Amino acid sequence: MSQFDTSDIQALSTELSQLRQELQLRDQLVQQLSQELFRLVKDNTNYMPQRSEIEQDSSQLQAINEQLQAVEQQVAFYQEQITSRDTEIYQLRQSVQELTDRTRMLEQVVQELPQIYRRKFEERMNPVREKVANLQRENRQLQAELQSVSYRLALKTRYTNHGGVDLPTFPRAESDPGNISTAQNA
Repeated sequence: MSQFDTSDIQALSTELSQLRQELQLRDQLVQQLSQELFRLVKDNTNYMPQRSEIEQDSSQLQAINEQLQAVEQQVAFYQEQITSRDTEIYQLRQSVQELTDRTRMLEQVVQELPQIYRRKFEERMNPVREKVANLQRENRQLQAELQSVSYRLALKTRYTNHGGVDLPTFPRAESDPGNISTAQNA
């Protein structure tokens, strides 16, 4: 709600309280006049007010009644405005509360995002890690088989050519991949 609306409400509220005070003052004056009239009539039972006095009092009373009705209408109008403003304020407060709750929820989601991404990344990386581990295991197995085949081939070639060229002997080291390339070159 803007500051302009707040100042309007305050001005209306001030004016409403002034009107209520005027209304109370007029009510008191009407009551005092009634009591005074009653006392005068009671004391002067023989006194008959003249028609002009009655008409004048009646016209004054009618003017006061009209003013009173105008004030009551103004009070009702201002009361309606205050009620509608109160409703608007209530709705705005509810909107602010809902937006505040939503903002808190979004802040919490934003704070949890890195953890969610880490977890999703780990979930996607686990199959990749398993596949890499399987490939490494298979690679070691194949290297071991290759070494074994190379060694047997070297032995077989050496024994079949025992009368011919004597081939160098390779040390048997299954875990050293450098020996494989040497054996293959021979």
